[in-house]
Amino acid sequence: MTPRLGAGLVIGAPASGAGKTMVTIGLQRAFTDRGLSVQGAKCGPDYIDPAFHEAATGRPSVNLDGFAMAPTMLQGLAAHVATTVQLVVAEGAMGLYDGARSPGRSGASADVARLLGWPMLLVVDARAAAQTAAAVAHGCATFPGAPAIAGVIANKVASTRHLRMIEDGFARIGLPLLGAIATEEELAMPSRHLGLVQAGETEELERRIDAIAARVTAQCDLDAIQAAAGATTDVPAQPPGIRPPGQRIAVARDAAFSFFYPHIVHWWRSAGAELRFFSPLADEPPPADCDACWLPGGYPELHAARIAANGQFLNGLRAFARSRPVHGECGGYMVLGRTLEDGDGVVHPMAGLLPMDTSFARRRRTLGYRRARLRQGASFASVGQLLLGHEFHYASITASEGEPLADMADAEGQALSPAGHRAGHVTGGFFHLIA
Repeated sequence: MTPRLGAGLVIGAPASGAGKTMVTIGLQRAFTDRGLSVQGAKCGPDYIDPAFHEAATGRPSVNLDGFAMAPTMLQGLAAHVATTVQLVVAEGAMGLYDGARSPGRSGASADVARLLGWPMLLVVDARAAAQTAAAVAHGCATFPGAPAIAGVIANKVASTRHLRMIEDGFARIGLPLLGAIATEEELAMPSRHLGLVQAGETEELERRIDAIAARVTAQCDLDAIQAAAGATTDVPAQPPGIRPPGQRIAVARDAAFSFFYPHIVHWWRSAGAELRFFSPLADEPPPADCDACWLPGGYPELHAARIAANGQFLNGLRAFARSRPVHGECGGYMVLGRTLEDGDGVVHPMAGLLPMDTSFARRRRTLGYRRARLRQGASFASVGQLLLGHEFHYASITASEGEPLADMADAEGQALSPAGHRAGHVTGGFFHLIA
């Protein structure tokens, strides 16, 4: 008998900064406290917000990327995560209609919600508006191609008088106001250059999430929000385009190497691979019985001195790379290079397995989806195969030689300079693989 799939709901907003993450984790924890099994999800490429979802629900979150994933792959992944829970609470990205598009695909949260059949709960920042908050919500709900809007939560409400004015606006339109959350700076999460400070590094995380959940419970209609969630369609899981790089894969995982997508873990394990985690910050080398090594992205620039001093890790990585494939994404790529200059301008020696030097002191913001085609086959993909992913980093390459890894293009297919490096069994680039 096929299990009944949990219902789904997407938390969206007219623009970034409205409070989507706070409302999302507040609802996730509030429904969990009610005894529901809850799954978190994030629309688009993001590593940081899903870690907060996991802290709020006790389950790893998953990325639902409408641009990098084909529609049937996206629907199959959503169905998979809904198989063991009663409710999926997904967080949108940016404004609900913002995102890259290509024929048949869209990264916009609104289009992801519409494709999955999950209604959207709209979070509107009301701190600089009153009745106009309803006008903004009405515009979002009537924009061409709009998903079903379950209702609205007004965030950053300053007073009871402010709330009465907001309610007056919503009385004129057909969208229910399902919550009004008072302004409270104490509930804000700390942030840094790539977004929020990671969940594992946030002080008193449980207390913060409990406080947010208490506020959401007190000031939102949880019964109506739960009832508004939409049914999840049972679509078969689609095979991934990124194959496991080995049968037993050593994966770096700690505060410096934490950006690793859960759907990749799921795909590789479904293909029969075993993942063995190790910590470079704890001076652990890749396990010797593995046949491939993967260094995810993260924040090695914040731990460069410690990584440079960890001889067992660096020497073990060099020994591993002499006979087996090693791949680094973004931060992992930087560690595979010759040197890494930290934010204070101090240059630290790295593994020296790829012929380039990187700097966090000489910052250049790089952000966007990427289309990559490998110039030669690698352990995880074939030569010429189209790989979809993204870049988001401030580090820059200050010196580079050797062979590029891939030919690159942006989301619109416009050619970019070849990127990444390949040397022997070692490959790497700033590009994060999604599908």
